[in-house]
Amino acid sequence: MTPRPHRIAIAPSGFKESLSAARVAEAIATGVRRVVPDAELDLIPLVDGGEGTAEALALAGSGRLVPVTATGPVGDPVASHFALLGGGTTPGPLTAVVEMAAVAGLALVPPDRRHPGATTTYGVGELIRAALDSGARRILVGCGDSGTSDGGAGALQALGARLTDRHGRELRPGGGSLHELEHIDPSGLDPRLAETELLVACNPYNVLCGKRGVARVFGPQKGATPAEVELLSAGLERLAAVLTRDLLPAFAPPAGTPVDLRTAPGTGASGGLGAGLASVGARLLPRYDVLLDGLDLDARLARADFVITAEGALDHQTVRGKIPAEVARRAQAAGVPVLVLAGTIGPGAQDVRAVGVDAYSAILPAPMTLVEAIGRSGEFLADASERAMRIMALGTRLTRLDPLAA
Repeated sequence: MTPRPHRIAIAPSGFKESLSAARVAEAIATGVRRVVPDAELDLIPLVDGGEGTAEALALAGSGRLVPVTATGPVGDPVASHFALLGGGTTPGPLTAVVEMAAVAGLALVPPDRRHPGATTTYGVGELIRAALDSGARRILVGCGDSGTSDGGAGALQALGARLTDRHGRELRPGGGSLHELEHIDPSGLDPRLAETELLVACNPYNVLCGKRGVARVFGPQKGATPAEVELLSAGLERLAAVLTRDLLPAFAPPAGTPVDLRTAPGTGASGGLGAGLASVGARLLPRYDVLLDGLDLDARLARADFVITAEGALDHQTVRGKIPAEVARRAQAAGVPVLVLAGTIGPGAQDVRAVGVDAYSAILPAPMTLVEAIGRSGEFLADASERAMRIMALGTRLTRLDPLAA
Protein backbone atom coordinates (compact mmCIF):
# COMPACT_ATOMS: atom_id res chain seq x y z
CA MET A 1 0.00 0.00 0.00
CA THR A 2 1.47 3.31 -1.07
CA PRO A 3 1.67 5.76 1.87
CA ARG A 4 -0.18 9.02 1.37
CA PRO A 5 1.86 12.21 0.91
CA HIS A 6 2.67 14.33 3.92
CA ARG A 7 0.15 17.09 4.57
CA ILE A 8 1.86 20.25 5.74
CA ALA A 9 0.11 23.50 6.65
CA ILE A 10 2.25 26.61 6.18
CA ALA A 11 0.68 29.43 8.18
CA PRO A 12 3.17 32.27 8.70
CA SER A 13 3.15 35.95 9.54
CA GLY A 14 4.87 38.44 7.27
CA PHE A 15 8.39 39.63 8.03
CA LYS A 16 8.21 43.33 8.85
CA GLU A 17 9.80 45.67 6.32
CA SER A 18 10.81 42.61 4.29
CA LEU A 19 8.34 39.97 3.05
CA SER A 20 4.55 39.77 3.00
CA ALA A 21 2.92 36.75 4.63
CA ALA A 22 2.19 35.33 1.17
CA ARG A 23 5.84 35.59 0.13
CA VAL A 24 6.97 34.03 3.42
CA ALA A 25 4.63 31.08 2.81
CA GLU A 26 5.94 30.66 -0.73
CA ALA A 27 9.58 30.72 0.43
CA ILE A 28 8.91 28.07 3.07
CA ALA A 29 7.10 25.94 0.51
CA THR A 30 10.13 26.16 -1.79
CA GLY A 31 12.39 24.74 0.91
CA VAL A 32 9.93 21.99 1.85
CA ARG A 33 9.57 20.82 -1.76
CA ARG A 34 13.35 20.38 -2.08
CA VAL A 35 13.08 17.56 0.45
CA VAL A 36 9.50 16.33 0.10
CA PRO A 37 8.48 17.14 -3.48
CA ASP A 38 5.22 15.21 -3.27
CA ALA A 39 4.00 16.83 -0.03
CA GLU A 40 0.50 18.27 0.04
CA LEU A 41 1.07 21.88 1.05
CA ASP A 42 -1.68 24.15 2.32
CA LEU A 43 -0.41 27.74 2.22
CA ILE A 44 -2.26 29.95 4.71
CA PRO A 45 -0.59 33.38 4.88
CA LEU A 46 -1.86 35.21 7.96
CA VAL A 47 -2.06 38.87 8.89
CA ASP A 48 -2.33 40.46 12.32
CA GLY A 49 -3.70 43.88 11.42
CA GLY A 50 -0.30 45.27 10.41
CA GLU A 51 1.51 45.42 7.09
CA GLY A 52 -0.35 43.72 4.25
CA THR A 53 -3.72 43.42 6.01
CA ALA A 54 -5.77 45.46 3.55
CA GLU A 55 -4.32 43.64 0.54
CA ALA A 56 -4.79 40.20 2.14
CA LEU A 57 -8.43 40.86 3.04
CA ALA A 58 -9.12 42.34 -0.38
CA LEU A 59 -7.79 39.16 -2.02
CA ALA A 60 -9.67 36.88 0.38
CA GLY A 61 -12.92 38.80 0.00
CA SER A 62 -12.84 39.56 -3.74
CA GLY A 63 -12.37 43.24 -2.91
CA ARG A 64 -10.12 45.92 -4.31
CA LEU A 65 -7.52 48.37 -3.10
CA VAL A 66 -8.29 52.07 -3.37
CA PRO A 67 -5.18 54.30 -3.67
CA VAL A 68 -5.09 57.42 -1.49
CA THR A 69 -2.42 60.04 -0.89
CA ALA A 70 -2.46 60.88 2.80
CA THR A 71 -0.34 62.39 5.57
CA GLY A 72 2.41 60.03 6.66
CA PRO A 73 3.70 59.58 10.20
CA VAL A 74 6.34 62.33 9.92
CA GLY A 75 3.95 64.76 8.21
CA ASP A 76 4.97 64.21 4.59
CA PRO A 77 2.48 62.95 1.98
CA VAL A 78 2.66 59.21 1.33
CA ALA A 79 1.05 56.92 -1.22
CA SER A 80 -1.37 54.79 0.78
CA HIS A 81 -4.55 52.78 0.29
CA PHE A 82 -7.55 51.13 1.87
CA ALA A 83 -9.56 48.10 0.76
CA LEU A 84 -13.21 47.96 -0.22
CA LEU A 85 -15.11 44.72 0.31
CA GLY A 86 -18.66 43.93 -0.72
CA GLY A 87 -21.06 46.22 -2.48
CA GLY A 88 -22.92 45.50 -5.70
CA THR A 89 -24.81 42.22 -5.33
CA THR A 90 -23.08 41.34 -2.05
CA PRO A 91 -25.51 41.60 0.90
CA GLY A 92 -24.75 43.94 3.77
CA PRO A 93 -23.08 47.34 3.97
CA LEU A 94 -20.02 48.27 1.96
CA THR A 95 -17.01 47.49 4.15
CA ALA A 96 -13.67 49.30 4.11
CA VAL A 97 -10.43 47.97 5.58
CA VAL A 98 -8.09 50.70 6.79
CA GLU A 99 -4.60 49.39 7.53
CA MET A 100 -2.95 51.89 9.86
CA ALA A 101 0.52 50.61 8.92
CA ALA A 102 -0.11 51.69 5.32
CA VAL A 103 -0.13 55.34 6.40
CA ALA A 104 1.44 55.50 9.88
CA GLY A 105 3.60 52.39 10.08
CA LEU A 106 7.14 52.23 11.40
CA ALA A 107 8.38 51.34 7.91
CA LEU A 108 7.27 54.82 6.78
CA VAL A 109 9.40 56.56 9.42
CA PRO A 110 12.99 57.13 8.22
CA PRO A 111 15.51 55.73 10.73
CA ASP A 112 16.87 59.19 11.49
CA ARG A 113 13.36 60.51 12.25
CA ARG A 114 12.16 57.80 14.61
CA HIS A 115 10.92 60.05 17.39
CA PRO A 116 7.50 58.76 18.54
CA GLY A 117 6.86 62.02 20.35
CA ALA A 118 6.53 63.69 16.95
CA THR A 119 4.93 61.06 14.68
CA THR A 120 1.21 61.24 13.98
CA THR A 121 -1.81 59.10 13.08
CA TYR A 122 -3.36 61.99 11.14
CA GLY A 123 -3.26 59.93 7.95
CA VAL A 124 -5.35 57.19 9.57
CA GLY A 125 -8.16 59.68 10.04
CA GLU A 126 -7.75 60.77 6.43
CA LEU A 127 -8.12 57.17 5.25
CA ILE A 128 -11.25 56.75 7.36
CA ARG A 129 -12.72 59.89 5.78
CA ALA A 130 -11.80 58.61 2.31
CA ALA A 131 -13.53 55.33 3.13
CA LEU A 132 -16.63 57.24 4.24
CA ASP A 133 -16.51 59.21 0.98
CA SER A 134 -16.50 55.90 -0.91
CA GLY A 135 -19.80 54.96 0.71
CA ALA A 136 -18.49 52.53 3.32
CA ARG A 137 -20.57 52.40 6.48
CA ARG A 138 -18.64 49.56 8.07
CA ILE A 139 -14.95 50.28 8.59
CA LEU A 140 -12.44 47.81 9.96
CA VAL A 141 -9.19 49.39 11.17
CA GLY A 142 -6.26 47.01 11.36
CA CYS A 143 -3.76 47.87 14.08
CA GLY A 144 -0.14 46.77 13.99
CA ASP A 145 3.39 47.77 12.99
CA SER A 146 2.79 51.38 13.97
CA GLY A 147 5.41 54.09 14.09
CA THR A 148 3.33 56.35 16.34
CA SER A 149 2.49 56.91 19.98
CA ASP A 150 -0.08 59.70 19.87
CA GLY A 151 -3.09 57.81 21.25
CA GLY A 152 -4.96 58.37 18.00
CA ALA A 153 -4.97 62.12 18.57
CA GLY A 154 -3.90 62.77 14.99
CA ALA A 155 -6.65 60.55 13.61
CA LEU A 156 -9.24 62.42 15.69
CA GLN A 157 -7.94 65.74 14.40
CA ALA A 158 -8.23 64.53 10.80
CA LEU A 159 -11.80 63.46 11.56
CA GLY A 160 -12.65 66.98 12.73
CA ALA A 161 -12.04 67.09 16.48
CA ARG A 162 -10.09 70.02 17.94
CA LEU A 163 -7.52 69.15 20.59
CA THR A 164 -6.35 72.29 22.37
CA ASP A 165 -4.10 73.36 25.23
CA ARG A 166 -5.04 75.68 28.09
CA HIS A 167 -4.55 78.70 25.82
CA GLY A 168 -6.96 77.32 23.21
CA ARG A 169 -4.18 76.52 20.75
CA GLU A 170 -4.34 73.37 18.61
CA LEU A 171 -1.90 70.72 19.82
CA ARG A 172 1.19 69.98 17.79
CA PRO A 173 1.32 66.57 16.05
CA GLY A 174 2.63 63.64 18.04
CA GLY A 175 2.42 62.14 21.50
CA GLY A 176 5.06 64.51 22.85
CA SER A 177 2.50 67.32 23.19
CA LEU A 178 -0.34 65.33 24.78
CA HIS A 179 0.64 66.32 28.31
CA GLU A 180 -0.44 69.86 27.33
CA LEU A 181 -3.96 68.75 26.33
CA GLU A 182 -6.73 70.68 28.09
CA HIS A 183 -9.87 70.28 25.98
CA ILE A 184 -11.34 68.37 23.02
CA ASP A 185 -14.07 70.02 20.97
CA PRO A 186 -16.06 67.30 19.15
CA SER A 187 -18.41 69.67 17.30
CA GLY A 188 -16.47 69.38 14.04
CA LEU A 189 -16.31 65.57 13.98
CA ASP A 190 -17.50 63.99 10.75
CA PRO A 191 -21.23 63.36 11.34
CA ARG A 192 -21.07 60.16 9.28
CA LEU A 193 -19.24 58.48 12.15
CA ALA A 194 -22.55 58.32 14.03
CA GLU A 195 -24.04 56.07 11.33
CA THR A 196 -20.93 53.96 10.72
CA GLU A 197 -19.92 50.70 12.36
CA LEU A 198 -16.29 51.26 13.31
CA LEU A 199 -14.34 48.15 14.29
CA VAL A 200 -10.73 47.96 15.43
CA ALA A 201 -8.85 44.67 15.04
CA CYS A 202 -6.21 44.83 17.76
CA ASN A 203 -4.01 42.87 20.11
CA PRO A 204 -5.99 42.68 23.37
CA TYR A 205 -2.76 42.47 25.37
CA ASN A 206 -1.93 46.08 24.51
CA VAL A 207 -3.30 48.67 26.94
CA LEU A 208 -2.90 52.44 26.93
CA CYS A 209 -1.64 53.22 30.43
CA GLY A 210 -0.06 51.71 33.52
CA LYS A 211 3.02 49.57 34.04
CA ARG A 212 2.35 47.69 30.81
CA GLY A 213 1.18 50.80 28.97
CA VAL A 214 1.98 51.06 25.29
CA ALA A 215 4.58 53.83 25.64
CA ARG A 216 6.63 51.78 28.10
CA VAL A 217 6.37 48.51 26.15
CA PHE A 218 6.81 49.77 22.59
CA GLY A 219 8.19 53.30 22.90
CA PRO A 220 11.84 52.20 22.95
CA GLN A 221 11.30 50.11 19.81
CA LYS A 222 10.06 53.24 18.06
CA GLY A 223 13.07 55.30 19.08
CA ALA A 224 12.04 56.81 22.43
CA THR A 225 14.65 57.46 25.11
CA PRO A 226 13.79 56.62 28.75
CA ALA A 227 12.90 60.27 29.39
CA GLU A 228 10.70 60.36 26.28
CA VAL A 229 8.96 57.17 27.38
CA GLU A 230 7.92 58.85 30.63
CA LEU A 231 6.76 61.97 28.77
CA LEU A 232 4.70 59.84 26.37
CA SER A 233 3.22 57.85 29.25
CA ALA A 234 2.17 61.04 31.04
CA GLY A 235 0.68 62.38 27.82
CA LEU A 236 -1.37 59.25 27.22
CA GLU A 237 -2.66 59.37 30.80
CA ARG A 238 -3.77 62.95 30.15
CA LEU A 239 -5.33 62.01 26.82
CA ALA A 240 -7.33 59.18 28.40
CA ALA A 241 -8.72 61.54 31.03
CA VAL A 242 -9.76 64.23 28.53
CA LEU A 243 -11.19 61.73 26.04
CA THR A 244 -13.26 60.20 28.83
CA ARG A 245 -14.56 63.62 29.85
CA ASP A 246 -15.09 65.33 26.47
CA LEU A 247 -15.70 62.62 23.87
CA LEU A 248 -16.68 59.29 25.34
CA PRO A 249 -20.05 60.34 26.83
CA ALA A 250 -21.36 61.34 23.39
CA PHE A 251 -20.37 58.03 21.78
CA ALA A 252 -20.86 55.56 24.63
CA PRO A 253 -23.51 52.88 24.07
CA PRO A 254 -26.91 53.77 25.56
CA ALA A 255 -26.72 50.80 27.91
CA GLY A 256 -23.74 49.48 29.82
CA THR A 257 -20.51 50.92 31.12
CA PRO A 258 -18.28 52.85 28.71
CA VAL A 259 -14.91 51.32 27.95
CA ASP A 260 -12.06 52.17 30.32
CA LEU A 261 -9.72 53.99 27.96
CA ARG A 262 -6.72 53.53 30.26
CA THR A 263 -6.68 49.79 30.71
CA ALA A 264 -9.31 48.07 28.55
CA PRO A 265 -7.94 45.37 26.22
CA GLY A 266 -6.73 46.85 22.95
CA THR A 267 -6.69 50.50 24.02
CA GLY A 268 -2.93 50.59 23.55
CA ALA A 269 -3.05 49.15 20.03
CA SER A 270 -0.86 51.02 17.52
CA GLY A 271 0.50 53.54 19.99
CA GLY A 272 -2.92 54.11 21.57
CA LEU A 273 -4.91 54.44 18.35
CA GLY A 274 -7.30 51.89 19.86
CA ALA A 275 -8.20 54.29 22.69
CA GLY A 276 -8.60 57.26 20.37
CA LEU A 277 -11.01 55.41 18.10
CA ALA A 278 -12.86 53.82 21.02
CA SER A 279 -13.63 57.34 22.26
CA VAL A 280 -15.74 57.91 19.11
CA GLY A 281 -17.64 54.65 19.36
CA ALA A 282 -15.31 52.08 17.79
CA ARG A 283 -15.47 48.54 19.11
CA LEU A 284 -12.09 47.05 20.03
CA LEU A 285 -12.06 43.39 18.97
CA PRO A 286 -9.41 40.66 19.35
CA ARG A 287 -7.70 40.79 15.99
CA TYR A 288 -7.74 37.09 15.19
CA ASP A 289 -11.48 36.83 15.86
CA VAL A 290 -11.89 39.36 13.04
CA LEU A 291 -9.02 38.75 10.66
CA LEU A 292 -9.15 34.94 10.54
CA ASP A 293 -12.89 34.85 9.96
CA GLY A 294 -13.60 32.95 6.76
CA LEU A 295 -10.22 31.17 6.55
CA ASP A 296 -11.49 27.94 8.21
CA LEU A 297 -8.10 27.92 9.95
CA ASP A 298 -8.85 25.40 12.69
CA ALA A 299 -10.07 22.77 10.24
CA ARG A 300 -7.13 23.33 7.89
CA LEU A 301 -4.62 22.96 10.72
CA ALA A 302 -6.36 19.84 11.99
CA ARG A 303 -6.03 18.17 8.56
CA ALA A 304 -2.25 18.64 8.55
CA ASP A 305 0.40 16.20 9.76
CA PHE A 306 2.36 19.15 11.03
CA VAL A 307 2.40 22.94 10.80
CA ILE A 308 5.13 25.41 9.92
CA THR A 309 4.65 29.01 10.98
CA ALA A 310 7.05 31.95 11.01
CA GLU A 311 7.69 35.52 12.09
CA GLY A 312 10.50 38.03 11.97
CA ALA A 313 11.45 37.87 15.65
CA LEU A 314 10.67 35.17 18.19
CA ASP A 315 10.95 36.45 21.77
CA HIS A 316 9.00 37.17 24.95
CA GLN A 317 6.45 39.22 22.98
CA THR A 318 5.47 36.27 20.78
CA VAL A 319 3.20 34.67 23.37
CA ARG A 320 1.38 37.99 23.81
CA GLY A 321 -0.80 37.63 20.76
CA LYS A 322 1.63 37.14 17.86
CA ILE A 323 0.71 34.91 14.91
CA PRO A 324 2.98 31.92 15.76
CA ALA A 325 1.44 31.71 19.24
CA GLU A 326 -2.08 31.85 17.84
CA VAL A 327 -1.30 29.18 15.24
CA ALA A 328 0.35 26.97 17.87
CA ARG A 329 -2.57 27.31 20.27
CA ARG A 330 -5.03 26.22 17.60
CA ALA A 331 -2.81 23.41 16.29
CA GLN A 332 -2.18 22.10 19.81
CA ALA A 333 -5.93 21.76 20.32
CA ALA A 334 -5.96 19.44 17.30
CA GLY A 335 -2.86 17.52 18.40
CA VAL A 336 -0.77 18.73 15.45
CA PRO A 337 2.95 19.54 16.03
CA VAL A 338 4.27 23.00 15.19
CA LEU A 339 7.62 24.31 13.95
CA VAL A 340 8.41 28.05 14.03
CA LEU A 341 11.00 29.66 11.76
CA ALA A 342 12.16 33.09 12.85
CA GLY A 343 14.43 35.79 11.56
CA THR A 344 15.92 36.21 15.03
CA ILE A 345 15.59 34.40 18.35
CA GLY A 346 15.43 36.74 21.35
CA PRO A 347 15.07 36.54 25.14
CA GLY A 348 11.97 34.66 26.25
CA ALA A 349 11.62 32.68 23.02
CA GLN A 350 11.42 29.47 25.03
CA ASP A 351 8.07 30.63 26.41
CA VAL A 352 6.42 29.63 23.14
CA ARG A 353 6.66 25.96 24.11
CA ALA A 354 3.94 26.57 26.68
CA VAL A 355 1.46 27.61 23.97
CA GLY A 356 2.03 24.62 21.71
CA VAL A 357 5.27 25.21 19.76
CA ASP A 358 7.26 21.98 19.51
CA ALA A 359 10.43 23.41 17.95
CA TYR A 360 11.80 26.67 16.65
CA SER A 361 14.81 27.72 14.62
CA ALA A 362 16.47 30.91 13.38
CA ILE A 363 16.85 31.31 9.64
CA LEU A 364 20.07 33.36 9.44
CA PRO A 365 23.05 31.17 8.46
CA ALA A 366 25.70 33.58 9.81
CA PRO A 367 26.08 37.04 11.40
CA MET A 368 25.31 39.81 8.91
CA THR A 369 23.97 43.32 8.62
CA LEU A 370 20.26 44.00 8.94
CA VAL A 371 20.18 45.30 5.37
CA GLU A 372 21.58 42.04 4.02
CA ALA A 373 19.28 39.94 6.21
CA ILE A 374 16.21 41.81 4.96
CA GLY A 375 17.34 41.68 1.34
CA ARG A 376 17.93 37.93 1.38
CA SER A 377 15.15 36.85 3.76
CA GLY A 378 13.29 34.84 1.11
CA GLU A 379 16.44 32.89 0.26
CA PHE A 380 17.23 32.29 3.94
CA LEU A 381 13.67 31.12 4.66
CA ALA A 382 13.75 28.58 1.85
CA ASP A 383 17.15 27.26 3.00
CA ALA A 384 16.04 27.10 6.66
CA SER A 385 12.90 25.21 5.65
CA GLU A 386 15.01 22.71 3.71
CA ARG A 387 17.34 22.21 6.71
CA ALA A 388 14.38 21.67 9.03
CA MET A 389 12.81 19.12 6.70
CA ARG A 390 16.08 17.20 6.35
CA ILE A 391 16.45 17.03 10.13
CA MET A 392 12.87 15.79 10.42
CA ALA A 393 13.52 13.19 7.72
CA LEU A 394 16.62 12.00 9.62
CA GLY A 395 14.59 11.71 12.82
CA THR A 396 11.98 9.65 11.01
CA ARG A 397 14.64 7.26 9.67
CA LEU A 398 16.18 6.84 13.14
CA THR A 399 12.77 6.10 14.60
CA ARG A 400 12.21 3.37 12.03
CA LEU A 401 15.63 1.82 12.80
CA ASP A 402 14.99 1.71 16.55
CA PRO A 403 12.31 -0.85 17.48
CA LEU A 404 11.98 0.74 20.93
CA ALA A 405 11.40 4.25 19.58
CA ALA A 406 7.97 5.85 19.43
